[in-house]
Amino acid sequence: MRLDKYLKVSHIIKRRSLAKDAADKERIAVNGKSAKPSTDVKVGDVIEIKYASKVLKVKVLSVNEYTSKAESSSMYEVICNE
Repeated sequence: MRLDKYLKVSHIIKRRSLAKDAADKERIAVNGKSAKPSTDVKVGDVIEIKYASKVLKVKVLSVNEYTSKAESSSMYEVICNE
C-alpha cells in the first residue's frame, strides 16, 4: 500500500493530501530513509514523522485497505512520541 494512503487509512494523518505534502517536504522516513508518497509500506516497516515540534515513530503491524476509526489504532504500534 502507498505510504500516503496508509497514513490516511490508519488515521495517523487525517487527509491523504496532508500525508503527501509531508512526504514531499521530506518530513517522513520509512526504515530510516526519506520516503516519497508512493513508497510501498509493508508489515514490519518503521515510519518516522517529523512534526514542527515533535517526532512520531510507529511500527506497521497490519496493512488494511479499509478500516474503521476505532480499529485503526491496531494497524500500528507507537514506538516513540516525543
